[in-house]
Amino acid sequence: MKKHLFLILTGLSFGVAQSQEISNALRYSQNNPIGSARYSAMSGAFGALGGDLSSLNVNPAGSAVFVNNQLSFTFSNLDVKNNSNYFGNTTTEKANSFDINQAGGVFVFNNYQPNSNWTKIALAINYEKANDFKNAVVSAGTNPTNNISGYFLSYANENLSRNQFGIPLSVIRNNDYFQLNYADQQAFLGYEGYIINPETDTDDNRVYTSNVPEGGNYIHRNTINADGYNGKLSFNAATSYKDQLYLGLTLNSHFTDFRQNSYFTERNNNTTNNPSRLINTAFENEIYTYGSGFSFQLGAIAKLNDELRVGLAYESPTWNRFNDELRQYLYSTGYSFGNPPNPDITSTDIDSNDFVIYQTYKLRTPGKITGSLAYVINKKGLISIDYSSKDYSNIEYSIEDDSRNELINSDISDELRRASEIRIGGEYKIERLSLRAGYRFEGSPYKDKKTVGNLNGYSTGLGYNFGGTRIDVSYMYAKRNSQQGFFSQGFTDGARIGSINNNVSLSLLFEL
Repeated sequence: MKKHLFLILTGLSFGVAQSQEISNALRYSQNNPIGSARYSAMSGAFGALGGDLSSLNVNPAGSAVFVNNQLSFTFSNLDVKNNSNYFGNTTTEKANSFDINQAGGVFVFNNYQPNSNWTKIALAINYEKANDFKNAVVSAGTNPTNNISGYFLSYANENLSRNQFGIPLSVIRNNDYFQLNYADQQAFLGYEGYIINPETDTDDNRVYTSNVPEGGNYIHRNTINADGYNGKLSFNAATSYKDQLYLGLTLNSHFTDFRQNSYFTERNNNTTNNPSRLINTAFENEIYTYGSGFSFQLGAIAKLNDELRVGLAYESPTWNRFNDELRQYLYSTGYSFGNPPNPDITSTDIDSNDFVIYQTYKLRTPGKITGSLAYVINKKGLISIDYSSKDYSNIEYSIEDDSRNELINSDISDELRRASEIRIGGEYKIERLSLRAGYRFEGSPYKDKKTVGNLNGYSTGLGYNFGGTRIDVSYMYAKRNSQQGFFSQGFTDGARIGSINNNVSLSLLFEL
């Protein structure tokens, strides 16, 4: 039997269920300090320094430190390597991207009035890629216990969207895919794909069983390919008081474009002669998320003396509005033993061919507070330290007239926590040449510290000043471990992932 579904849906009441997951919320809540080459070479430790367009990411007062007008452009190459371990089997996959990740300018207006202590005003505009979503993960191995039917059974048997357990068979059998909400769609796919069966062939049946034979040794392969970015356009204003106190404000316009394709396959060679027995399944999910958001930043930098500077900055939550589009594909092959001794092979092919467009939803990501300290050594070198704190349990989803907002937000509050980030950077000048290095630590946002682990990163770089032009080069390394479940519920087995990011950046700066 072969089935095709052609779908274009709008305004579903539970449409955002696919993306209303903690892992997706974290994707848009975490930033990577790529920025300019000087900024990344010092691991983004610029909260008390300023004087770099990317320093506005940390402290908006930093633009008032500039002495001259400046334009800056940065090109970056990101290389991602993921080592996956699934039940003892290790696989490796890589991804690479090259792009302009920073471009902006700052304009300094000096105040020449002798009776004023406010010495200048700086205005800046800067674009940065706050996060690069390029990624590729392949996980493969043999699961001795669990199989894909658990995912579909979790929606069919334990669907809480109706305030009761189980989806009536009449809902699945008497409706088309496009008439159902997301939870019922998953039960529909499992039923039409012969992965699950109703316990009784009656319209009021609410109990379903698996068609996948018991006995274990399910051979799995899960492939994830992602692309896209989270960009930010910043409008900044800052001022200087006696060249000792710098105050700044930044307004940020955020825009997100994210695509991910996940393709899961399962096969088994179990010889149990059930009335029907599933031997192969392929389940594909392709999601496209896009939207925009707004945030603001406030900051101050104080020169305590010629050597010591301190900084304090606040970054507001980001208020996002997102849309999701989803395409699903399911293929399954099984044996039917209705006519022994020769089994019939039955295949099911369910393909939406078009994206389902779901209702717009809101996502508020957490704010951040950063304290900074910098020590300048005879104008030839410096050491800078930033400490930031962000409470990920404050992430909040919201979709109009949906009672399930409270459920996902409660899960976020239960599983996520406040996390700290430490960035340390140093620079030493030898005439026109600058040598730089840095270290970055970011704590796990999860209370269990395993779902997403701590991040450790190192960086280095150099720059050369030609006078009115400067060239900077940097290299960043970051490593983080995580446990990645293939699906969000029912069948949550997954792989242990060790992710390594290598980033090389080149910046060109021009003083005007």
